[in-house]
Amino acid sequence: MMSEARTPNRCGQIQAYFRREERYEGLQLVFKEHPELKDEILQAIEETIEETGDKPVVFENSEKAGEAPYAFYIEFNDDYDKEGGSFFEVLLRKLGIEKCEG
Repeated sequence: MMSEARTPNRCGQIQAYFRREERYEGLQLVFKEHPELKDEILQAIEETIEETGDKPVVFENSEKAGEAPYAFYIEFNDDYDKEGGSFFEVLLRKLGIEKCEG
């Protein structure tokens, strides 16, 4: 059973940007660096990986610690079956994000 979003809509805290190309789907989560928020996002990503069985590429931006904005990038390359979309829907629901930009 999927867990409910942990908080109400938080588009003000976390901005989500979705991008799709021929065999690529990517989601960028941008936020001001905050240890609890970072941990929550990482936990939601790990839970979604466990629930869906999907294995996206996940990396953080390379900005210096403490500088804003901070971001995680979640990508599916060679995504012939468009599995990334359902993964992103579950992840965004867990984080309480109702819509994405782009």
